[in-house]
Amino acid sequence: MPQASHLQRLSYWTIIVGVVILGLKFLAWWMTGSVALLSDAMESIVNVVASVVTWYAIRVSHMPADENHPFGHHKAEYFSAVLEGVLIVLAALLIIREAVLAFLSLHAIEAPVAGLAINALAAIGNGLWAAILMREGRKARSPALVADGRHLWTDVVTSIGVIAGLVLALSTGWLWLDPLIAIIVAVNIIWHGWQMLSSSVQGLMDVAVDPAGIAEIERIISANSEGALEFHDLKTREAGRARFIEFHLVVPSEMTVERSHNICDRIEHALAKTIPGSRVVIHVEPAHKAKHA
Repeated sequence: MPQASHLQRLSYWTIIVGVVILGLKFLAWWMTGSVALLSDAMESIVNVVASVVTWYAIRVSHMPADENHPFGHHKAEYFSAVLEGVLIVLAALLIIREAVLAFLSLHAIEAPVAGLAINALAAIGNGLWAAILMREGRKARSPALVADGRHLWTDVVTSIGVIAGLVLALSTGWLWLDPLIAIIVAVNIIWHGWQMLSSSVQGLMDVAVDPAGIAEIERIISANSEGALEFHDLKTREAGRARFIEFHLVVPSEMTVERSHNICDRIEHALAKTIPGSRVVIHVEPAHKAKHA
């Protein structure tokens, strides 16, 4: 599948980009000794690990349906996003530990200009790649890729806050700002990790398509059900890129199986054309099963 190979390439390059960014951030910390920059670098460790998990999850999610997974492997990406959220929270707790230790032993920041410049370069690279991942992930309806992009964007916001805070600390001489910034960074990371976990768990719970999506599905069914009497009991659920759509279609009692089958085919083709990844199940019923006059 062209889309599958495209997503896999993106997830693979995310690992490469993550390693480069990680190297730059640790270089900035090594040059300065700033615990705030260390917290930023520690978050990048999570980025790299999460990117490896995302790469694997996307590969699994594109595996064809088999005897043990007749509906496919779409939900594998949600597991990736859940794990990424857990790793983010873990990284935040480690950052808080380092910040508390730094409060107990304040020290001056060395080579601040060079260190901040390197960290800024890493933030720019992260921001550009995060934008690409979120854009491509939304286009392909890939929750793992979108989650990875959001995580990287959180890292960008973190880096901006760290740089701004350290500039303030250097200009005022308030060394305690360095570990304080690290704690603020950690709290922000925990918040975003929690949001990511909540969103991914909703996906694992077979959440319904949003109201706008349901309205579009109803419009497509109505526009392509000529010959049928009505449809009812529409149910939907999302699983990664797939949207499962199920409803009852009422046809005249005297209609042949072939004609009702043709109507179903027409509806299925229209849904597949407009809603990529749709999986449609239609229950055909005779006229006396109609629910509307």
